[in-house]
Amino acid sequence: MPTSLTVPAPLQGAALTHPYPLVFATVSGAHLYGFPSPDSDWDLRGVHVLPAREVLGLHERRETIGDERIVDGLERDLVTHDLRKFITLMLKPNGYVLEQLHSPLVIATTPEHAELISLGRRCVTRFHAHHYLGFSAGQWKLLNRDDPLRIKPLLYTFRTLLTGLHLMRTGEIEANLAVLNEDARLPYLDELMARKRSGREKEPLDGDLTRYEAEFRRLTGELDEARVSTSLPAKVAPDVEAALSDLMVRLRLRA
Repeated sequence: MPTSLTVPAPLQGAALTHPYPLVFATVSGAHLYGFPSPDSDWDLRGVHVLPAREVLGLHERRETIGDERIVDGLERDLVTHDLRKFITLMLKPNGYVLEQLHSPLVIATTPEHAELISLGRRCVTRFHAHHYLGFSAGQWKLLNRDDPLRIKPLLYTFRTLLTGLHLMRTGEIEANLAVLNEDARLPYLDELMARKRSGREKEPLDGDLTRYEAEFRRLTGELDEARVSTSLPAKVAPDVEAALSDLMVRLRLRA
């Protein structure tokens, strides 16, 4: 069963130190995916809004801002994109930004965050399968280069495959592997997650990858088939792009 997670109070103040207004900030990474280790850092992701004066003038545009620090003993990494960059990524088959947008672990929010979530659901296309196929294949290659083998990249491999499958079948973003495994019912994932949660961020994997390779191939094949058979559209509707543009202009002029 999925484990519940409460965002520590010290992280709630991350938005207060940001130099620009935030549309939202949420938790990503292992905490969102359902298998944080006690020593895992907190990956915070979000969207800021550059004011029109900075965008129109000769100022350097701070499209991406990173801030790593330790707060009350918690290591956190806050990365935000300017709204225009984030929307541009939303309009591409980029599942990563949609996961950040839909994360239930919220640090900061606004009414416009809810607007983005609503529009984000309509940005999902069949081509998002390529994002998850590519990501999982990349993780599998990295995993095979590890010495010693580690549990984390193996969990990332299966998490991305199951997220992609769920998305193709339902049109909904779900990044928590524990939730996804309620339907997939793969006992080895529960075992791996339990070891990761009670161990270290770099917890080693016992044995080799033989027992997991067949599953990786099987799920990759299922995701490729789901890409073909899904009822998701091939592209984002023009009215969604128009609504996102209007939202960006409105927030830009207000900042």
